[in-house]
Amino acid sequence: MLKKLEAYFEFARLGTNWRTEILAGATTFVTMAYIVLVNPAILADAGVPEQAVTAATCISAAFGSILMGIVARYPIALAPGMGLNAYFTYTVCLKMHVPWQTALGAVFLSGVIFLAITALGIRQMILRAIPHQLYAAVAGGIGLFIAFIGFQHAGLVVGDPHTLVSMGSVRNPTAYLALLGLILMVALEIRKVKGSILIGVLAVTGIAWAMHLVHWTPSAGGIHALAATAFKLDIRGAVNTGLLEIIFVFFFVDLFDNLGTLVAVTKRAGLIQSDHSIPRLNRILFADATATVFGSFTGTSTVTSYVESTAGVAAGGRSGVTAIVTGLLFLCAIVAAPFIGIVPPAATAPALILVGCLMLAAINEIQWNDPLVAVPAFLTLVLIPLTYSIANGLGFGIIAWAVLHLLAPRVRRQDWLLYLIAALFLARFIYLGTN
Repeated sequence: MLKKLEAYFEFARLGTNWRTEILAGATTFVTMAYIVLVNPAILADAGVPEQAVTAATCISAAFGSILMGIVARYPIALAPGMGLNAYFTYTVCLKMHVPWQTALGAVFLSGVIFLAITALGIRQMILRAIPHQLYAAVAGGIGLFIAFIGFQHAGLVVGDPHTLVSMGSVRNPTAYLALLGLILMVALEIRKVKGSILIGVLAVTGIAWAMHLVHWTPSAGGIHALAATAFKLDIRGAVNTGLLEIIFVFFFVDLFDNLGTLVAVTKRAGLIQSDHSIPRLNRILFADATATVFGSFTGTSTVTSYVESTAGVAAGGRSGVTAIVTGLLFLCAIVAAPFIGIVPPAATAPALILVGCLMLAAINEIQWNDPLVAVPAFLTLVLIPLTYSIANGLGFGIIAWAVLHLLAPRVRRQDWLLYLIAALFLARFIYLGTN
């Protein structure tokens, strides 16, 4: 049986094994487990029952990750997306006064659109239309993005009213424990120790608990809480209320966040072909779209691929087993959700910083001596972390690429879809600027 599974997941070709894949899956889970606490807190502001969202977050992440692992066989984990959950709560529900049940209906419809354009091959066309140099910039930009998040979690980068950001105090226990964890992880990485990131996370967690720096209070929860949100979505209300613009935003942001994450993870894992194509692309996109539809039924906002999957890839994960392990751990988290908070930010922050550093290797593919390539790539690279959005960074890069190639002029007829995408991004930015 094990031999058949190893053959199905192509262990020999990928140069991996069960121990590596399990450690990688656990590493991915530890670095993204914060969503079990953060997503319910955000959606609760929209009036969604918090304990129910906790269960919905766990079960939708489990479903999406396991589906991705089995069907697409990639080490990509899924969960309700950050950014889209905030848009769901603070823009759709609170600002526009849309009931959360109706907003879930809009999430469902965006997922159905995803499935439709995947079946029609449109998402695949979009992926192929975007120049591979921009995807190299996306991979680097996501590296900077998650490293920036890591520095924030560590308290090494803090908000400042005058300069937007500033350096935090290294005397803060969270900061120096995070730096200690980073040193430990890098040392283990240099010695090529398997599971170096996970070992570092667990070591810092142990030290933080020994120093009484983890303030954690267990709370009630469990699968029974799901009844308060399961199948409560109002699809008819979403259609009748005319939420076309909301459905479009859910669809648009998730589309390009997903494509960016997909390329970053597969590039980091070395799974992209020499012609820049991604094997089994249809299956990856199908798993992502299906997870969004499933998430809307359980009672949570858009489910999407997670950039933290790169942590598992950095730990050696190469096959779908990594995603399956992550999904199984999310399944366990339905019962153990109250215990997720035992891993402090000081332990996960260095993992994000290290992975972010490793992902910058992708920018070697960019032709920095050619302004037609360098400027769009640079905008993509820096605006992903500065705007806190993969979609925004990629959008600016695509617009810049299209405008510069029109001015050069180096317009090719086969690039029509790229220019259409640029126009859609430009329209979206103009629309957002008027609200």
